[in-house]
Amino acid sequence: MPARYVDAVEDLLLAWSAGHGRDLPWRTLRDPYAILVSEVMSQQTQVERVVPRWQRWLERWPTVEALAAAPAADVIREWQGLGYNRRALALHRAAQQIVAHGWPNDLTDLPGVGRYTADAVACFALGRGVLPVDVNVRRVCERTGGSFSAAAAQALMDLGKTVCLARIPRCGACPLASGCPARGRRFEPVRRQGPFEGSFRQRRATALRAVVAGTEPQDAEAVASLARDGLVRVDGEAVSLPE
Repeated sequence: MPARYVDAVEDLLLAWSAGHGRDLPWRTLRDPYAILVSEVMSQQTQVERVVPRWQRWLERWPTVEALAAAPAADVIREWQGLGYNRRALALHRAAQQIVAHGWPNDLTDLPGVGRYTADAVACFALGRGVLPVDVNVRRVCERTGGSFSAAAAQALMDLGKTVCLARIPRCGACPLASGCPARGRRFEPVRRQGPFEGSFRQRRATALRAVVAGTEPQDAEAVASLARDGLVRVDGEAVSLPE
């Protein structure tokens, strides 16, 4: 694909983004800690739910040093309602590692940080020229056949989230539709995770809520699973949050 054509496609995308991009509070920041919190919270959680929780988190622990010094129990309590509670402990451990050793060059060395999250922090906070590829970015790139720079990362995420939808893309609203080989296509539904209701995930969440509330959880299997993940401590019959 000629370089001038690639540049023109990216220009179209960026022009669209200027008027249609999502207004997310962390997008005005370059603090790697704040960006890391936003990315970890946004894993498997709708961004609309993340925004107020991210703001509250940063009010309570505004720096990586503040989070590292916090008791693990407080971190778990603050995370309640976001789901996948292991993310809270991983974020806490990452903060402690950063305080002890500094930000690593390879951010995947941090607990709970995979390739996408590492690239997102590198791109949005550290100014590195790497394109973080989440499910929305991958979808747009695969359908358009385009090659985009790191400067288009947020625009690609927004386009994939709001226009280039998984099953029935809104091609009529897409700034890239005129040259898109997938224009007008419909796609098979993506396999989704099983329902939360009645699942073991729900049992774990119920047991952890009981511990947070100071009551005795009744599900021994769920408690054992939480203990293996370090989310609770079991001392005989007593179950408590980690210190």
